[in-house]
Amino acid sequence: MIERRPVASLLSHLVLVLGVLIVAFPVALAFIASSQTAQDIAQNSPMQLRLGGHLLDSYRQALLGGQSIYGNTLPPVWPMLWTSLVSALVIAFGKIAISLLSAFAIVYFRFPLRGLIFWMIFITLMLPVEVRIAPTYAVVSDLGMIDTYAGLTIPLIASATATFLFRQFFLTVPDELVEAARIDGAGPLKFFKDILLPLSVTSIAALFVIQFIYGWNQYLWPLLVTTREDMYPVVMGIRRMISGGDSATEWNVVMATALLAMVPPALVVVLMQRWFVKGLVDSEK
Repeated sequence: MIERRPVASLLSHLVLVLGVLIVAFPVALAFIASSQTAQDIAQNSPMQLRLGGHLLDSYRQALLGGQSIYGNTLPPVWPMLWTSLVSALVIAFGKIAISLLSAFAIVYFRFPLRGLIFWMIFITLMLPVEVRIAPTYAVVSDLGMIDTYAGLTIPLIASATATFLFRQFFLTVPDELVEAARIDGAGPLKFFKDILLPLSVTSIAALFVIQFIYGWNQYLWPLLVTTREDMYPVVMGIRRMISGGDSATEWNVVMATALLAMVPPALVVVLMQRWFVKGLVDSEK
């Protein structure tokens, strides 16, 4: 029997509502700012918390670019969104594919120093990105991958975390399945394709959400390997829109771009929420 406690229930709901308000307020503020003009935002301090009449103009200017009221040339955002989307998808699918194959090899194949190789992969988690970024940039530069999608994605597709998670999941697969597949004459790749992959769908979905957001939010690495404006991801483009010194910033366009940058990862989380939660819960078993 579940005991009902009205006070505790009211308190928990108040905490949840407060949390939602804290998270939603910056998004609502950005939406309101994107509906006003740059002059309205600059002249009113603090900014007026009311919708303006220039919402469509701000988003059109953000997506297509053009000349601003201050004389600045605003770059179009849609190529940046495309670059971010391609990079995020390649990084997510690349990490999952490489981690699945590496975990499969470590768990189901017998070869010398297998345990040592796994722990060498796992130890890379202890190396911060800043330690690896200089030699990685040197390799990418020597291979001529500056300002390319390969340079943006290939150095980021290896994942020790995903390899560890898939290895732990494969260890829970009953040995009877392996024996049954061997008796039926299934080879390693057939066993991997017909048995392990279907069992790993929820884990793959959970990791896809995490890795897509990771790839979408990349800033430091694209800052190093891109010099052309058409190769900037949207996160880097937002920073470029914020003027320094005496130049005026089109804050309405910046806020519109920030909201546009939130849409793809938000859609991925919403559309794959059930699979994401199921994958996290199943991984605990």
